Amino acid sequence: MLYLIVGLIIFFGLHSLPMASAMKANVVSRLGLFPYKGLYSLLSIIGLGLIIYGYGLARVEGTPVLYDPPAWTRHLMMLLMVPVFILLIAAYVQGRIKRTFKHPMLVAVKLWALSHLLVRGDLASVLLFGTFLVWAVVDRISLKRRVDGEPMVAIHVDENRPYMDGLVILAGLALYGWFVWQGHALVTGVPLT
Repeated sequence: MLYLIVGLIIFFGLHSLPMASAMKANVVSRLGLFPYKGLYSLLSIIGLGLIIYGYGLARVEGTPVLYDPPAWTRHLMMLLMVPVFILLIAAYVQGRIKRTFKHPMLVAVKLWALSHLLVRGDLASVLLFGTFLVWAVVDRISLKRRVDGEPMVAIHVDENRPYMDGLVILAGLALYGWFVWQGHALVTGVPLT
């Protein structure tokens, strides 16, 4: 589990840097914006790689079971995951969904993490999904106090095209369907059967 823990520290240490605006500004002023973004991206990829490798290793080796979720939570998890894909797409498309949720990516991360905590009670899963959940909650709280709370890249939609929200919903549902059908097994190596 060492790889998982180190990956979580690197990944969320970096992703918590924007919460400390003064510290981020100091780092950017020392390195410059372009080197900062490059280093941030490289270290994020390394952290994410360590998380994926460490979690896979922990699943193979086995970790202590902290709780044994009842079977019905699997159905609740599947229901909670439906809006996750819609919100992930909505995070990058200006529209009513994004305006309503303000930070749909963080809502998606919270739902994803919570739904997985409902069905996975082993230590590695609680560390992984619990860390994502805590970070998303803390980041959302910090966004209320920050000025730079908008995503860096967003597709702007003319207000006269409300059908874009419908397309976001359809795309999200299609992505959800693909994940249920085979995507989860392809991406994570864990089938949903």
